[in-house]
Amino acid sequence: MADETNRPLMTADNTPDHDEIVRVVQLYYDGFGKGDVDRFTEAFLEDAWIFYTDAEGVLHNGRLTERFEGWASGSATSQGRVIAVTQAGDLASVLLELTDLADPSDSWVDVHALLRIDGVWKITNKTSTHSSRAAWAKA
Repeated sequence: MADETNRPLMTADNTPDHDEIVRVVQLYYDGFGKGDVDRFTEAFLEDAWIFYTDAEGVLHNGRLTERFEGWASGSATSQGRVIAVTQAGDLASVLLELTDLADPSDSWVDVHALLRIDGVWKITNKTSTHSSRAAWAKA
């Protein structure tokens, strides 16, 4: 199957590392539920960045490592849902819904960019928006 440019459409057949890519992103959302900074450290590249808009649309950014302790001490009621995975060789992206089950109004939609470095998938940056701003992808 191909699009109008004759390039193949994304399917499980051309996302050979799907399970490993999802495993790395799952480390991220499991870190909330387990209160485990080590899961974040394993998932993210050391100098990964975050860019996000909150419910009011205000842009925030910073290094992800600066958020690990706060995330680990936060709500243990988060649930992640992978919406889409795309891979092009050593590059991948994951569209993820992260729902706070205790407070669904504090839910997010993320795009995680990943690179395979020396055979290991790492999240290099996270871009997200509050679920109220995520149109069809919101919780």
